[in-house]
Amino acid sequence: MDTRRILRRTRTGACLLAAVALLTSGCSFGSTTRPVGSAAAAAEEVPALTPLPRSTPAALEPYYEQKPAWRDCGAPGFQCATLKAPLDYAEPSAGDVRLAVARKKATGPGKRLGSLLVNPGGPGGSAIGYLQAYAGVGYPAGVRARYDMVAVDPRGVARSEPVECLDGPAMDAYTRTDVTPDDAGEIDTLVAAYKKFAEGCGADAPKLLRHVSTVEAARDMDIVRAALGDWKLHYVGASYGTFLGATYAGLFPHRAGRLVLDGAVDPSLPARRLNLEQTAGFDTAFTAFAKDCVRQSDCPLGGRGTTPAQVGERLKAFFAGLDTRPVPTGDADGRNLTESLATMGVIAALYDESAWQQLREALTAAMREKDGAGLLVLADGYYERGAGADFSNLMFANAAVNCLDLPPAFDSPDEVRRALPDFRKASPVFGEGLAWASLNCAYWPVRATGEAQRIEAKGAAPIVVVGTTRDPATPYRWAEALAGQLSSARLLTYEGDGHTAYGRGSDCIDSAINAYLLDGTPPTDGKRCS
Repeated sequence: MDTRRILRRTRTGACLLAAVALLTSGCSFGSTTRPVGSAAAAAEEVPALTPLPRSTPAALEPYYEQKPAWRDCGAPGFQCATLKAPLDYAEPSAGDVRLAVARKKATGPGKRLGSLLVNPGGPGGSAIGYLQAYAGVGYPAGVRARYDMVAVDPRGVARSEPVECLDGPAMDAYTRTDVTPDDAGEIDTLVAAYKKFAEGCGADAPKLLRHVSTVEAARDMDIVRAALGDWKLHYVGASYGTFLGATYAGLFPHRAGRLVLDGAVDPSLPARRLNLEQTAGFDTAFTAFAKDCVRQSDCPLGGRGTTPAQVGERLKAFFAGLDTRPVPTGDADGRNLTESLATMGVIAALYDESAWQQLREALTAAMREKDGAGLLVLADGYYERGAGADFSNLMFANAAVNCLDLPPAFDSPDEVRRALPDFRKASPVFGEGLAWASLNCAYWPVRATGEAQRIEAKGAAPIVVVGTTRDPATPYRWAEALAGQLSSARLLTYEGDGHTAYGRGSDCIDSAINAYLLDGTPPTDGKRCS
């Protein structure tokens, strides 16, 4: 698979065992208006995020007065620096967090417009890795000509004091844990895995783990903005990055510049609702894949005339067989393809329709030739696992942020069991596993500090919210919901498959966003592209 595609496939917590607050209802295909009925009413019932004062508190002024000491790093043209932020904004004297920042300066010609911060999502995705591998060289030339392309790894992520929870072999074992338990013993094994993961995170960073919330990361971005010398923050965030960007706008509406929120998250939903709606989102994406698969000559799940429901039943039967008899992979570390790894491989491929052929080939090899290597590659790409069980900290940061941002979806296995019918209805193929995956925050070593909130950002300049109608990870309804909350939102819709829309092949989407970034002209609210 194209490595740029892998990097651009952002995560929102759907990873089995690492899945947490962001796990949809089906896409809304017929409306270009704001959410109506119960969804809008539910959003109105939660509190709104309160903006921070315009003036900078005296205790924070030293952080805002920092000047980055840039040094060359990575590929030619990239520079890196380190900035400091308070560990605890309520007590700035309690210590600092070191934030890694990278940039690629505007190339010209044309008047420089300032800095453009980018974030690929997660939580846990490295913004610096994304900048160096894609955004700094792959964004439209006109955007790169007039903006300094900038990335900051959020606190606890990648180069910014990364949270670590398990070593490589232990993480390998964790990713193979059965998340569709059949009896009390398997439930106990799953709970033990969650507890071991949580205990490892707590032992690694007991202080930092209390201060990796999205609100704190958004406040860090304002320090970065000031250090860059910008009056306003210009920003493109994907997936979870939309939650981070919207939170920034909610806290600092007067400093929000040109913000693009692509693959939007609905901040007004509690964890269980988020997980349930995202589960249905993956079902929507799987249905699209199934319809395409049976039209292809190499589909191992059926031929023309096979319904998506039948495709799903055959895939479930394959998964069930792996539960008792894993398939060899030829992996150098001796791993076989388990049910959990195979499921993760399928889910990973649903993020981008360009991976559907690869998924068909991997399923064919595993189901007909007893060779699970292809699905293992997909799962490893999602987990960011390298050779020799070398994992990035993506999954650790993912849990750390999500478990702090919202109270857990479930507090006990009994609560999961009672919710299983709803999750199975949302997705007959993935529902059971994603329900049990939503239990992990119940055992987190620190209590959540955040809550579901509306984000209104009253007084902010126009903000572009982008939704894809068959997005697996951030359902289209979430884009409608976020656009309905933000007072200055412009909803831009891509009628298609895959996760996020900008830079994925739609000239209509790209032209609208480029015009906004370069000229400040937002698209007409409700504009639709295909």
